[in-house]
Amino acid sequence: MIIELSEFFNNPSLISIGPLRVQYYAITWLASAIFIYMFLKTNKIIIELGLDKEKVNDMVFLYGLFFGAICGGRIGYMFFYGNAQLIENPLSLFYVWQGGLSFHGGLAGVVASLFIFSRKNSVEFLRLMDAVALSMPIGLGLVRIGNFLNGELYGRQTDGGWGFIFPTDPFGFLRHPSQLYESFGEGFLLFFLLLFISKISKAHGVVCSSFLILYGAIRFIIEFFRQPDAHIGFVVLDYISMGQLLCIPMIIIGLVMLVFTRKKV
Repeated sequence: MIIELSEFFNNPSLISIGPLRVQYYAITWLASAIFIYMFLKTNKIIIELGLDKEKVNDMVFLYGLFFGAICGGRIGYMFFYGNAQLIENPLSLFYVWQGGLSFHGGLAGVVASLFIFSRKNSVEFLRLMDAVALSMPIGLGLVRIGNFLNGELYGRQTDGGWGFIFPTDPFGFLRHPSQLYESFGEGFLLFFLLLFISKISKAHGVVCSSFLILYGAIRFIIEFFRQPDAHIGFVVLDYISMGQLLCIPMIIIGLVMLVFTRKKV
């Protein structure tokens, strides 16, 4: 079955009034933060750490969303995907209206900002990250739906019996809806895998190290169906993308952390 998407999937603005634009992508980011906050404020680990709703609010919206995901994501994107533009014009780092956020940069930003948060509030960092890691698939799944609505980050060409034709694709190829694959894999599937792990292991750091391993593996596999960034293309041979390359150190770090945390049990 071939599905040709309408121009609705090439209009990132849900509401546009003059210069004011409310975009699908921004809505899914905000919805992600809200749902993550709702999940964390009643999470057993957060309650054990003694964090009240006000501190959880600061952790999610200020440290996690703004300093971590947005600032870290932007820096990561420019470093990994836009370094040529950054060298030519360092101020392009602040051109957020042009789009461009990297998950791996955002993850590094979240880890750094929440480390500061944990020190400031005298809570165990690894245990805090267990709770945060368990909540992250909620946001990942929603944001990928935003990518789909924007008609961006679509999949590689397919000659199978079904596929999507995105209005944003200048070639009009039949493509994998890789955003939906990622929404399911990085969202629904990853959440329930981590939830299962959290129930069978109480060792501190196991959930967050498992997140690194599982997300890295799921993302690496799904990237085989995703079209690489046009200005970068494949970075290794003719089929390994930058996203896949960045997943490798994630998996390695996660494995090292898992061995370390298991030895402490």
